[in-house]
Amino acid sequence: QVQLVESGGGSVQAGGSLRLSCAASTDRFTVFEDHMLAWFRHAPGREREGIAVISRQERANYGDSVAGRFTISQDNAKNTVYLQMSSLKTVDSAMYYCAAGPVSAYWYDPSGYLWWGQGTQVTVST
Repeated sequence: QVQLVESGGGSVQAGGSLRLSCAASTDRFTVFEDHMLAWFRHAPGREREGIAVISRQERANYGDSVAGRFTISQDNAKNTVYLQMSSLKTVDSAMYYCAAGPVSAYWYDPSGYLWWGQGTQVTVST
C-alpha cells in the first residue's frame, strides 16, 4: 500500500507562484524504483489532466498547458515530489492530485496509476 499526501495548495493572484508537495509513504521501499510519480489536475466541467510526471531516474515530462511554467522535482531521501508552479493563470485553478504508478509511456492517462492522494486546491484569481 502506498499513501500519498499533497500539500501547498491555496489562493494566489494571476502571475504568482505556488509549490505543491506530495509526500509518499509505503512499506514497500522498492516501489519507487520502478514507478513514476505524477501530478494531475481536475477542474469542474473539465477532464482530469495529466500535467507533469517524474520517474525514479528523474526523467520529467510535462503537459503542453504547463510546459515552461511548471517544474516537477523529487527528493528521493524524503520520498517527496514537488510541483513548482510559476506564472499562474486563472485556467490553472483546479484540484491538484498526486499519483503513483508503473512507468508508462502514457503517463498522462490517469487509468494507469494505482495510488492517488486526496488532492489540494489551487485557486488563481485576477
